[in-house]
Amino acid sequence: MPISSANIRPADDAGIAEAAACLAAGGLVAFPTETVYGLGADACSGDAVARIFDAKDRPQFNPLIVHLASTEASARQGALGEKAIALAAAFWPGPLTIVVAQRPDTTITPLVSAGGDTLALRVPGHPVAQALLQQAGCPVAAPSANRSGRISPTTAAHVAESLGDRVDIILDGGACPGGLESTIIDVSGDTPVLLRSGLIGREDLAAVVGDVGDPADPGEIQAPGMLPSHYAPNAAVRLNATEPHSGEALLGFGPGFSDDGAMMRNLSPKGDLREAAANLFSVLHDLDRLSVVGIAVAPIPETGLGVPINDRLRRAAAPRD
Repeated sequence: MPISSANIRPADDAGIAEAAACLAAGGLVAFPTETVYGLGADACSGDAVARIFDAKDRPQFNPLIVHLASTEASARQGALGEKAIALAAAFWPGPLTIVVAQRPDTTITPLVSAGGDTLALRVPGHPVAQALLQQAGCPVAAPSANRSGRISPTTAAHVAESLGDRVDIILDGGACPGGLESTIIDVSGDTPVLLRSGLIGREDLAAVVGDVGDPADPGEIQAPGMLPSHYAPNAAVRLNATEPHSGEALLGFGPGFSDDGAMMRNLSPKGDLREAAANLFSVLHDLDRLSVVGIAVAPIPETGLGVPINDRLRRAAAPRD
């Protein structure tokens, strides 16, 4: 899809006010968070939320995250029990999505939860996202602002490249600092379950709510980011590579890999996993623009932030339908 800057607005007072009005009118607004850019619509409007699925070519069985301005606003839509309240106190505003049972009087359209009886709620900490949510005055459903299954966007240009005029307004708040989607934890049952790894690790969650389990059926789509093939560039992805094959670009990690700015990039020359997480999607976008046959990816340690990084890379490398 050709890149167009016609719908990009600076994330200043005027731009945020225009975007809030667009949401109120049923439009689609892409906005930055501390994780990636989200594609937002009024979560209480079935017509507006349906536009998200159409714009992304996203299957409607894949539920959406609802962004709210505060824990208090979240409690008006979801049943925040003791564990959810403890997690919210520890990590909100921030890169954590908490899945809870819906309140009977929720105003959020069933399209958001794919007809289920839970809601995935998040209070983002990014100042642009916060300002937009406060001015919009409604819960905002917002998956990542890209075509379904493709590389997540961490800049306004990534959104424009992927969605073009399918989104009404793109608020340009610069590069997202975190670079990976939010952690998702389900506390709707007796035992907390980690549905998606992210910037907040399992051990951080366990320190607040005790033991955190894994999904009983990993193949069941209970939250965003659980499709086997996801986050994928156009080029094929080959993992645990030490050098590229003919026609491949190389994505390195650590001091053993140079960064020539052309066919080889390094997520973090000093081997810093936080830097690698922030750079992952942006570098994948850069390499994919080279129209290479494939992208060879060096090993990433399976510790700390290496866990969500490897999760994204395994899904990017998975067989595609």
